[in-house]
Amino acid sequence: MLRERLPFEISKTENFYDKFNEWIGDVFYDILPEKGFELRDEQVFMAFQLERAFKEKAVVFAEAGVGTGKTIVYLLYAICYARYVGKPAIISCADESLIEQLVKKEGDIAKLSEALELNIDVRLAKSQDQYLCLQKLDKAIEVHDLDVYFDIHADLPEFVGNATTLQNFYHYGDRKDYPHLTDEEWQRVGWDTFQDCFSCPVRHRCGQTLSRDHYRKAADIIICSHDFYMEHIWTIDSRKREGQLPLLPEASCVVFDEGHLLEYSAQKALTYRVNETVLETLLTRVLENDIREELALSIEDTLEQNSFFFDLLRDHSSPVKGSSRKEVNFVPDLIKAAKALHNHLIGIGEGLVYESQLFTIDHYELNIVDEYIDQMEFSINLLLKESDVISWVETDAKQETLVIMPRAVKDVLSEKVFSKTMPFIFSSATLSEDKSFDYIASSLGIKDYQSFSVASPFDYDEQMKIFFPKVSEGDKGFIEKFDYTLEQIKETNGRALILFNSKEELALFKNQVQGKTDFSFLFEGEKEISELVSTFQNNEESILCSVNLWEGLDIPGPSLSNVIIWSVPFPPNDPVFQAKRKSVNDPFLEVDVPYMILRLRQGIGRLIRTHQDQGIITIFGSKELNPAVQEKILNVLPTSVQMNK
Repeated sequence: MLRERLPFEISKTENFYDKFNEWIGDVFYDILPEKGFELRDEQVFMAFQLERAFKEKAVVFAEAGVGTGKTIVYLLYAICYARYVGKPAIISCADESLIEQLVKKEGDIAKLSEALELNIDVRLAKSQDQYLCLQKLDKAIEVHDLDVYFDIHADLPEFVGNATTLQNFYHYGDRKDYPHLTDEEWQRVGWDTFQDCFSCPVRHRCGQTLSRDHYRKAADIIICSHDFYMEHIWTIDSRKREGQLPLLPEASCVVFDEGHLLEYSAQKALTYRVNETVLETLLTRVLENDIREELALSIEDTLEQNSFFFDLLRDHSSPVKGSSRKEVNFVPDLIKAAKALHNHLIGIGEGLVYESQLFTIDHYELNIVDEYIDQMEFSINLLLKESDVISWVETDAKQETLVIMPRAVKDVLSEKVFSKTMPFIFSSATLSEDKSFDYIASSLGIKDYQSFSVASPFDYDEQMKIFFPKVSEGDKGFIEKFDYTLEQIKETNGRALILFNSKEELALFKNQVQGKTDFSFLFEGEKEISELVSTFQNNEESILCSVNLWEGLDIPGPSLSNVIIWSVPFPPNDPVFQAKRKSVNDPFLEVDVPYMILRLRQGIGRLIRTHQDQGIITIFGSKELNPAVQEKILNVLPTSVQMNK
């Protein structure tokens, strides 16, 4: 891999940090302003605060308000430090939808590259479900017989179906390569957790595999999501045991953009999934070998107990209103069945150890089965310690999957992540609570840290108007919100972002608005998300409707002049938040309200991105809204509420 040089001259006797400090000053005071960038005091302050964290290889919470230019600051440090150390920097974003925001042609990386004449080697590391699955594509063609899938197959690289040697392999199959597929169409061909990649006959020609090879060679920056970074951390050991490379290479530093969301991503990455059909598939494959009769009988008993356990799980799982997950009622019979299955799995594990010495099963296949048995045994053991975990059931394609998530991850994070001597940068406008960073540090297992806060430089009284209309409950309230929304959209001639709190809210609005107006609406799920954002940014009078763009969306200028928050964003009624609520004295004030306030601040932050931006915010509240909660909302708004029209 060919590395670019540092963007400043440095001799063998000179100190990197001293020379870098001089260059940073030149960049912010001279070079960037000459290229048309705005000189921001907040940006300069943040830059010199970060210098200490990099020099001391420390954890730093960099809370910087909207408009401080924090992304450009951490990019400059990440690029130069990566070149100095000789390892890429990792930038971890809130979710997959925000990865593309950093590398879009209007983004900060492109701007820096042009202004500073830097050749920046930046590559994207996306989660598995962002890649095409060749096996699922074949099945989609067979089952659905749609032109869109035939077109994908026709455009596959020649090497996918041609096993000859001396071919030029390259990465392909990224979700972004198929922007016009709806989310539903993509789910039929995108990778999912039920795929057995180890036994896939085309795994070495798979776009996901080749993409891994591509981004691992990045010289400057690798961009991924929090979920993917945490998956990398938790799977390092297991991948090494399987003879695989870790998902990400060694890094020089890590930047957590929207770092306040990292704890939940860590919980999700540590989540264990137990699926009925996966165990059945793997053990059935073992039965096809010339194994001992004792092991064969043990496998048959285990499969029978597995089916019995999942039958009981179906009987004692009930839908949760406002969530796609099912809540499990752990009755004594279900716990008894889980213990029995756990004992069977222990027996299978011991049997496989003995079988490995007889060489009756292929060594590679045996490792796959053994790894899954260990994981399932560990998962059910966790489940039996119910006080330490959160669990629920998901149903997909008529299959039940038991999901088990730890309540706290701080001890594991402390050991696996923050024990390393390297810079960890947390960047967000919302990291502190009452001007203290102790809460987020404690939840992540961070004992020693640096911190600073930089306020937004914008004059919100002049640039923003906020409306806070109260509406009725139920169907009447929906119509009131809908009519008010159309009026607000007319005020700005489109140019609006409507943020919903759930997919169900978005679907209801989408159904209602069809044929009611001449404005162009873009709905999350209709196309790949970065394609929708690009269309919205370049088609000024369009309206973007989204569930997931509360954070990270950066669209300066008139394209975004109107943010409508469809409902006060309280957390969903799912098992994760139910568990959080059970662990505190006042669930509403200690869990629901803090989440809502944070989400609200992030949503409002989408509107004003430069000193020239102006626009309006609408937050729909209920007429039944608790007065104390209303007061908390008013206290965090960046400017006073306008009288309702």
